[in-house]
Amino acid sequence: MPREYFICHSCGEKVECSGKERPCEVLDGWLMVSLWKGPETVEHYNFCSLTCLKTWVDTQLPQVPDAFLRAFEKGRE
Repeated sequence: MPREYFICHSCGEKVECSGKERPCEVLDGWLMVSLWKGPETVEHYNFCSLTCLKTWVDTQLPQVPDAFLRAFEKGRE
């Protein structure tokens, strides 16, 4: 029977699902995200926990430069 492997996109944790097991049982607690990139183009990502999903989401968002954030702190004084 064919084996299927699922790997967490953030931490690299790997889970093997044999043909005898149902993915819904092996992947209990995992999250899967489908990211549409355009017509007929979709990327799939697997995460073993909400923490790993958050880590990935944080890397997808642009960061506000620290100098910009510090400018707001100076106005409070």
